Amino acid sequence: MRGLIRFSFVLPTGVAGFGAGILALWPIGEAEPSSFPQGDVERGAYLARASGCVSCHTDASRRGPALAGGAPLDTPFGTFVPPNITPHPDAGIGRWTVADFARAVRQGVSPEGRPYYPVFAYSFYAGFSDQDIADLWEAFRTVPPVADADAPHDIGFPFSFRSGLKLWRATYLEAPVTEAYMGTSSPWNRGRLLVEGAAHCAACHTGRNLVGGLKTSARFTGNDDLPGGSKAPSIQSTALVERGFTVSNLAYALRTGLLPNGDAFGGSMAEVVADGTSYLTDADRQAIATYLLDPEGTGSIPTPQPLAAETPMAGMDHSQMDMSNDK
Repeated sequence: MRGLIRFSFVLPTGVAGFGAGILALWPIGEAEPSSFPQGDVERGAYLARASGCVSCHTDASRRGPALAGGAPLDTPFGTFVPPNITPHPDAGIGRWTVADFARAVRQGVSPEGRPYYPVFAYSFYAGFSDQDIADLWEAFRTVPPVADADAPHDIGFPFSFRSGLKLWRATYLEAPVTEAYMGTSSPWNRGRLLVEGAAHCAACHTGRNLVGGLKTSARFTGNDDLPGGSKAPSIQSTALVERGFTVSNLAYALRTGLLPNGDAFGGSMAEVVADGTSYLTDADRQAIATYLLDPEGTGSIPTPQPLAAETPMAGMDHSQMDMSNDK
């Protein structure tokens, strides 16, 4: 009887250990090119802003150095700390090669072959070109190196078992659909590239299931469970129109944070504007707004109804009031 009890305990433990060993040996990722084009620092800095690199990897709450590590992200799966990605040889990515960098950004795989947690939006960056990678790499190399070591993630089991992420990747990892539509306006195509790729809007505005996969059936319908208790509203076109958005005032909101009803973005979206979209060109903000309000590329965007007068400025097209210089 004792032997049977011991066997009933040892067998599942052994099976679990065998499965864990298989996962640990399961290779992921693909080889990156042996050489990359010459990068453009200014273009890379712009792409870093558009992609959220600066806002995520800089701790604005303590006025931390740029890219030296972001504020902790409290999620249902644990607390994640965006790492130091300055060119420091020990604390940052100073010992990486551009191929290591490309593999991390486009594939979510570390130089050691370990999978990154999907809190890093690498799945949205999978479509970055070799030139995009080279530009980002050159821009990151101009940032002053910072010796601050990364704080560890605080994640409980089973999410702490990093090799288990390989199963997650096999189930949920998909490259973004960003290619241009023939016969569709250039701004729409540019907006699609930004929204579905670099700007990774779905990462916040789409809910996730119990294991962190995006709910494809609820795309852009909002997310009430963002890090730190923040919420993201629906950005489906009908919801945006109901809130009084037009292409003009949505583009303006992405620059200033000011909404059509006179209110302002709060929470994590305020950070997105301050550290990201406010640095984009007018053309790119217009492109994002065009795509979000016309996701099917029909060329037709409904005119919103006048908003209730919540404030003296409610319903005004604030973009027509802007007299400041563009960034």
